[in-house]
Amino acid sequence: MSELRVVSLAPSATATVAAIGAADRLVGVTRHCDLPEAAETTPEAVGGWLNPDLDRVAALDPDAVLTSDGLQAELAEACRDRGLPVCHRAPADLDAVVATFAARGDDVGRPGAGERLASAARERLERVAEAVADRPRPTVYCEEWSDPPMAAGNWVPDAVHAAGGRYPFVDAGERSREIDIDAVAAADPDHVVVHVCGHGERVDPASIAGRDWSVDAPVHVIDDSLLNQPSPALIDGIERLARTFHPDVVPDSERDRP
Repeated sequence: MSELRVVSLAPSATATVAAIGAADRLVGVTRHCDLPEAAETTPEAVGGWLNPDLDRVAALDPDAVLTSDGLQAELAEACRDRGLPVCHRAPADLDAVVATFAARGDDVGRPGAGERLASAARERLERVAEAVADRPRPTVYCEEWSDPPMAAGNWVPDAVHAAGGRYPFVDAGERSREIDIDAVAAADPDHVVVHVCGHGERVDPASIAGRDWSVDAPVHVIDDSLLNQPSPALIDGIERLARTFHPDVVPDSERDRP
């Protein structure tokens, strides 16, 4: 049987498929998707992750079209209306993100690899949990967007908790929401983590620290993919946060990003 032809319309799905070892099955991706430099094939770019060219997607004759997140729900439905075989995954919390790793293995015909990826992620999370157990939990504010300020939701509250922090701004599984900076100050955070969507690490910490607010906490700018993307990068992000909150007890991980 020939290998599946896969089009990924979500950066998180593309990253997960690559981590599974199935990047060779990708025949189409969006311009927002990143592939390993060592990828043997170059999939066709089919547009943006919210506005792909569905004529180009259909022309690639995919066996699976991968979408993710509630923001792509209408796009997934539009693909179904065209008769395209859609695999839509919209995890809302950390457990669901890890489960999605296995589900993506099913989506691209590599179920064993997907299960192994999910198992490895759980083992890494268990190691972090052991390292931060019984430690004081600092209060953490995570900002997904800065104009207006948006407190991160979805799996980020779980990520902070997994890293040994306390996150009183949004409940796990709820969407990110606009927040008044006075409410942030009232929570008296010990750390401010900035991971603005689409900005990578290109945010000046001084622009946050210099706000007219009574928050006296270090500002940590990290690549947005480490917290905003429900892919294996999120596990890297949790390890990064754990080292930030508890540098004396959490060793560097060979899997963590610089």
